[in-house]
Amino acid sequence: MPEKKAKPKKKPDRKLSQKERFIEAARAAEADETGETFERTIEKIIPPGSKK
Repeated sequence: MPEKKAKPKKKPDRKLSQKERFIEAARAAEADETGETFERTIEKIIPPGSKK
């Protein structure tokens, strides 16, 4: 089998802070900024009204 060549890693843009790079990556991944998806998922795992 032919060996796969490793892709060179893209160096982070040093002009942006870590926070700005994180936000940019989240937008590229189309992350939900409202938290609605998270809340909906948590409600499926832990039904409302159940308390410890």
